[in-house]
Order: sequence, then structure tokens, then C-alpha cells
Amino acid sequence: MDLNRLHEILSYDPTTGDFRWRVDRGGKARAGSIAGSVHPDGYRFIKINRVSHAAHRLAFMYMTGSEPPNQIDHINQDGTDNRWINLRPATQSQNCVNRHRTNVVGEGLRGVCRCGNRFQAAISIREHGVKRRLHLGMFDTAQEAHAAYLTAAVERYGEFLPGTKAN
Repeated sequence: MDLNRLHEILSYDPTTGDFRWRVDRGGKARAGSIAGSVHPDGYRFIKINRVSHAAHRLAFMYMTGSEPPNQIDHINQDGTDNRWINLRPATQSQNCVNRHRTNVVGEGLRGVCRCGNRFQAAISIREHGVKRRLHLGMFDTAQEAHAAYLTAAVERYGEFLPGTKAN
């Protein structure tokens, strides 16, 4: 997507995260109407010249003048919230950390799994396309295992970990 073309056909409001058409595109795409639609994966896509573009990537380009270096993370985990304050560049590993997950096996606690009558804490790390799982120890309670996970995760992921001050 060319930056000049992007500015020519779309306007972006960084406070609401909305893209609006600047020109009539035919059908429902009228000047002033909100551009794009939300796909089943929970992200808004905008079709330009028969190519679908993720709205969060277009927002990054609109605001910085260049394409994002890797991925874009939605800080509040809402893929439809494309406000500029909610978007940040991230590696794949950082983006994966800031995801909502339900862990029934570890009593709903992230980084915890049950092993017999004890609990294991582990952290998954993805670097250069390779996923590794680091064993952090065995614990008597899920809460102890989760505390070990949080210590390692805060050190490793900082602001990308859900529940930290930036989130």
C-alpha cells in the first residue's frame, strides 16, 4: 500500500481508531462511511484494489509513514480496537504473550499445568521461529507455580504481559 494513496482514499481518527472513506467507492463504501468489516478472526480488514489490509497495520502506516517492522499488538487484546494508543509494534513472541487464553488444566492460571498431584510452571519462548518451553519447577499449589511463571514472564516480556501496568 502506497502512503499517498492511503491518505488519498482513507482518513484515520487515532482517538477512535476508525477509518473512513474519503471518496465514494461504490456500494456501501460511500465518502464518510466507516471503511472495512470485521472478519471472524476478530480483526477489521479494509479492501483496497481487491486486496484486504488489516486496519491495525494501515493505522501504523498512516501514523508513522512506514509499514510496521513485524507485527502489531493490540494492548487491550481487542482486535477491533484500532485506536493509536492501543497499538504497538511487537515481535511474534511478544504478540503471542499478550493473548487471552483459558487454561483449564492449570486451574485457569497462565503458565501452569497439573502433573499428578503437583503443578508445573513453564514459560514458552519463541525466538527466530523456534518455540522452546522452559521448565521453571514443580510446586505443591497452582498459585505457587503461577507466581514462578509471573516472575519469569515479567522479566522476559515486561509490558507485553497481560495485567502489567501498560495493559
